Amino acid sequence: MNAFGYLRRYWQLYALLVFPLLYFIIFKYGPMYGIVIAFKDFNFFQGINGSKWIGLDAFREVFAMGDFYKTLRNTIMLNFLDLLVSFPAPLIVAIMLYELKSAWFKKLSQTILYIPHFISWVIIGGIVYQVFGTQSGMINNIITSLGFEAVPFLTNKADWLVTYLIVGVWQSAGWGTIIYLAALTGINRELFEAADVDGAGRVRKIWSITLPSLKPTIVTLLIISLGNMIAIGFERPYVIGNTAVREYSDVLSTFVYRVGIESGQYTLATVVGLFQAVVGLLFVLGANYASKKLADQSIL
Repeated sequence: MNAFGYLRRYWQLYALLVFPLLYFIIFKYGPMYGIVIAFKDFNFFQGINGSKWIGLDAFREVFAMGDFYKTLRNTIMLNFLDLLVSFPAPLIVAIMLYELKSAWFKKLSQTILYIPHFISWVIIGGIVYQVFGTQSGMINNIITSLGFEAVPFLTNKADWLVTYLIVGVWQSAGWGTIIYLAALTGINRELFEAADVDGAGRVRKIWSITLPSLKPTIVTLLIISLGNMIAIGFERPYVIGNTAVREYSDVLSTFVYRVGIESGQYTLATVVGLFQAVVGLLFVLGANYASKKLADQSIL
């Protein structure tokens, strides 16, 4: 059957693709025209077409700014530390939940773990200040009541960094766990039964069956995470950060906000966004190539 025959026979299925395609065309590919702002002296009143071409002048201006390199360093540092701390957390939690025998406790644990992902970062920021605040935070109230000095979780750079990572794990681990649990349900149970016959313990079964079965999922998520090394969300560092820890909390997304929104320099903000997109693509391709060569697993 040729392509036209498939289209006529299964037209209902192809019709379901219309709305997803429209979504990507309108909201993903359409805005890509705005990339040309990076090469123009953009004037809000003249519009994109009416603005003057300036070539690579804006790129030279951005790359000459000291704040750009500081925010680039912070972005890579926070993402790298997140990769070390937050990436394995969902995998560990998923394996622990999978090994639980009590069905009701497993469902209760899953629900509790998923909830933080659906909470706004603004609300999470309020929770963070209520829990980790130096003067009125719950933890510091307990510490001072025991006769110890308050810990500056949100004002000391090193303590803030640890707090940032802990909050990130709490917020994201539950959602990542869903993906790994879905992959775990696809493992053939006969493999575990055969391991039981051979006398394998729980740890040996996890090491020899569970982890190898999750290898494709782990590699795919790792490649995606590496592709986001240069990109970072705006809400988390902006809400949790403050002027006392700006040396660490100031990242590319907050830099774009300050330059693009507050200062009205849309051309410079677009340059930074384009830089993030290009470097992120290179990270994805590089990670995919390395994974294909070393582990024979890839997404492309």
